Amino acid sequence: MGFYLGIDFGTSGLRGVVINHEACTQAEIKYAWADEAVSDLATAWETALFRLLAQIPENLRREVKAIAINGTSSTVLLTDAAGKPVDTPLLYNDARGSVVLEQLRNIAPPHHNVLSATSSLAKLLWMMQQPSFSQAKYFLHQADWLGFLLHGYLGISDYHNALKLGYDVEQLKYPAWLEKLQLPIQLPKVLTPGTPIAKLRPEIATQFNFPGDCLVCAGTTDSIAAFLASGAKSPGEAVTSLGSTLVVKLLSRTRVEDSRYGIYSHRLGNLWLTGGASNTGGAVLKHFFSAAELERFSSQIDVTTASGLDYYPLLQAGDRFPINDPDLLPRLSPRPDDPVAFLHGLLEGMAKIEGRGYGLLQEMGADRLIRVYTAGGGAGNSAWCAIREGVLGVSVVSSVHTEAAFGSALLALRGLGFF
Repeated sequence: MGFYLGIDFGTSGLRGVVINHEACTQAEIKYAWADEAVSDLATAWETALFRLLAQIPENLRREVKAIAINGTSSTVLLTDAAGKPVDTPLLYNDARGSVVLEQLRNIAPPHHNVLSATSSLAKLLWMMQQPSFSQAKYFLHQADWLGFLLHGYLGISDYHNALKLGYDVEQLKYPAWLEKLQLPIQLPKVLTPGTPIAKLRPEIATQFNFPGDCLVCAGTTDSIAAFLASGAKSPGEAVTSLGSTLVVKLLSRTRVEDSRYGIYSHRLGNLWLTGGASNTGGAVLKHFFSAAELERFSSQIDVTTASGLDYYPLLQAGDRFPINDPDLLPRLSPRPDDPVAFLHGLLEGMAKIEGRGYGLLQEMGADRLIRVYTAGGGAGNSAWCAIREGVLGVSVVSSVHTEAAFGSALLALRGLGFF
């Protein structure tokens, strides 16, 4: 029969999901990050990966046929020829690449998704200016390097992670403008997510009692894995991830791409997953309310009436989508004395940002929105979902599976065949 393992490297920790050939969950495993700052990030990732593997029940481990890993988009690192990191990895939200944006604008096509301070390519150009670059042989994404730890082959990525490196996901090749740069580093070979790469390294299979023929597959990004887990499959269906930030993804027959609005499209088989990410979201709520307060005050909101407030909830200046403006100011006033009214305004403001995002995608040619699945911690807030349904004008339902690791397990099971 056999089982399939998906691993999600998220911002709060790792999660693993084991499914069977009918995509039924057999086990869920979690490993939380330590609260203290980590000096050696790559070693912490490696330690966490193998501790997670050890937590999987041994009877399941013995029958795992394939493994796929997702990592945070645009979290990248440089390694030497043996795969050892030569410097600290740069995380998804690291904006040091802002200093090379002018240089990048002279290279990349107008409005390309790499024209962002946090894109993989911007990070690479910044890394090339650092002393450690002289030791580097490979440029890898988080999921690429973690996959290497399991299968032992360097320089392999997937077209979801490689999108913000400049890889042309329509033509399935590196574009001519990127090739002309003649970068002095090995860019990864790019595969379709879910493609089997190689068998698990024999020493790992032996140590953890995995089968010798267990395959490691090309991975994906965390938000794509969450989409795969949601159950959405048809054009017009979308997934909103309500985590620390708000991420929208709409399945479309048309590709939509415009960096002016923070919009980009991932390839999903023969369809396109178009969307963007706003800095609003759960982090704003947690700044003002405890988890208990959020639950208590949300239950007291009258979702049938408008809040009367016009908020753009951000913790600091700057947003990426649907308004891509690093200087955009938060709008959080006037603030009512009643915390329930204040929370109502925040949730409504976030719903309007979400609605504006989906509206923009449709204006630019994406399929008409017909249903929204909800993933992330905010999916359990019924008041928020009701407010969103009123703003969006379509049904809002919970994702079939809320763990991104489940989406990666599906990738290990059947790749992107169902799209």
